[in-house]
Amino acid sequence: MDVLDRLHLDVPVVQAGMGGGLAGPELAVAVAHAGGLGTLGLTAADRLRASIRRMRAEAPGRAVAVNLLMPFTRRRHVAVCVEERIDVAVVAFGGDRSLVQELKDAGIFVFTMVGNADQVRRAVHWGVDALIAQGAEAGGHLVGQAPALAFLPIARDLADGRPVLLAGGIATGADTRAALAAGADAVVAGTRFVLTHESGAHPEYQRRLVDAETTYRTMLFGMGWPDPHRVVRNAATHRWCDPSGTAKPVPQLINARSGLVARLGDVPPERIVRWQTPRLPLFSPAAPTRAMPAAWVDRTALYAGESVRRMGSVISARDAVAELAGAPV
Repeated sequence: MDVLDRLHLDVPVVQAGMGGGLAGPELAVAVAHAGGLGTLGLTAADRLRASIRRMRAEAPGRAVAVNLLMPFTRRRHVAVCVEERIDVAVVAFGGDRSLVQELKDAGIFVFTMVGNADQVRRAVHWGVDALIAQGAEAGGHLVGQAPALAFLPIARDLADGRPVLLAGGIATGADTRAALAAGADAVVAGTRFVLTHESGAHPEYQRRLVDAETTYRTMLFGMGWPDPHRVVRNAATHRWCDPSGTAKPVPQLINARSGLVARLGDVPPERIVRWQTPRLPLFSPAAPTRAMPAAWVDRTALYAGESVRRMGSVISARDAVAELAGAPV
């Protein structure tokens, strides 16, 4: 399968569908116009519907993709995707065969994110159309356990001919060329698109990423979230993590018993973050967006991949796609 042709792409570049307001229609539309796949992050179902319709109107002829972050996905999110006849769904951090079949029956091309061999086998059993192989160096929520280029051949061998996209450590055109040479069909980038003018990230969050010298794998921002994540340090991690990023025992205990938080429904992130403070070990997976005060950057997750150390500025989404595709910027 030629995945670029199937998804109406000019370049093998996919923008990760970062939730909580980071990857909204402004970013996805800009990426689509630049020839890549713009992906809408999960948000309240009514907002998601409006975002899908806006993308249809502002990027006609381009694929509309939605990232279904399963711990926070409800039946109404799936219903919106089916009713609006989106082109692509990314099933991430969960899912099952019946969900994949429901989406495929609606004509939707289904990706799932995988981070180890068992997850690849399960996704193939579900009947997904393609895989996103995530490396351990990726930012945000993590399933990746091995470096991206080490995991890629494992995923390809088990994919039964399905396209495999590579996520983790993608910052430049050289990274894209290395991934394609190693057998990837395209690349998926998140941090590079957080650092764009069109992203929903708070400017102070972006400044912290530009200045970052290292990242940390941690479970600190795990209230209602079952997996680790990669972030840069702030006041919350300084107080509640050791120098390696490992959360201290108290937040670990709280997070281990917080699964029901994910079932609260479509609560806007800013409403949850309002009650967070670096003084208390209660941290949701919310990231700081433009809608939040700058001070909230120290009480939220500053998601970033290891590639952030190779990014020195905030640029346009068009330039980000061109840079990742290896074109002159």
